[in-house]
Amino acid sequence: MIKAIVFDVDDTLYDLSGPFKEAFHELYPLEELDLEGAFLASRRYSDSVYAKSLSGEMSMEDMYVYRFQNAFHDYGKNMDAQEALHFQEIYEKHQHMIHMTEAMQEFLKELSDKMVLGIITNGPSGHQWDKIRALEATRWIPKDHVFISGEHGVAKPERRIFELVQEKLKLQPQEFCYVGDSYENDIEGAKGAGWNAIWYNHRNHRPTGSAEPDYMVRSEKELLELLSQVASGKYLSFRRM
Repeated sequence: MIKAIVFDVDDTLYDLSGPFKEAFHELYPLEELDLEGAFLASRRYSDSVYAKSLSGEMSMEDMYVYRFQNAFHDYGKNMDAQEALHFQEIYEKHQHMIHMTEAMQEFLKELSDKMVLGIITNGPSGHQWDKIRALEATRWIPKDHVFISGEHGVAKPERRIFELVQEKLKLQPQEFCYVGDSYENDIEGAKGAGWNAIWYNHRNHRPTGSAEPDYMVRSEKELLELLSQVASGKYLSFRRM
């Protein structure tokens, strides 16, 4: 029986591409670029070196430069290091203005009365807390149920960060359902820890490994309908897709 639903933050509780696109339009109002493609590329480059930035092998500034220089270069725009860091600064400004959809807010309000809720998110502590505060997520998710990789020295998809949540909430792996958009970090991480997992694949990514989500949804509407059924206990069990 599912007793806890734990969420990723970026591109799960809100649309991460919005601040990225707004930052680009602010800095380069006359330029045209495939911003959806550049955004997805920046995510891939960021994920590829995140472990190094967490361990200190690569500074966060170097990670920002790496991801934006490479992502924009892939789409025909060159940036020097100073320009990439300036883009990060404007990007962060827009991330402070993020919000959940009304549907997600109403759903979390209803869900918080039925289930234990939590968050596991990768990133620096201060940066991720800024997003969580902007989203007002702690109206429904207790602060001590929020696990940020930068605070614990371990990041998704490593099993240990999921185990920390189990220990805190005093539940067994099969009693958790994790919801996230990243196949590698969220699905491989959750399934590797023995959790149930819903892949919120709203950007139509392809799996890059052998882990199988229990369910895959492609829109917020599908996600909320599925989670409503999970919370109501209508599913006898989770199944692999």
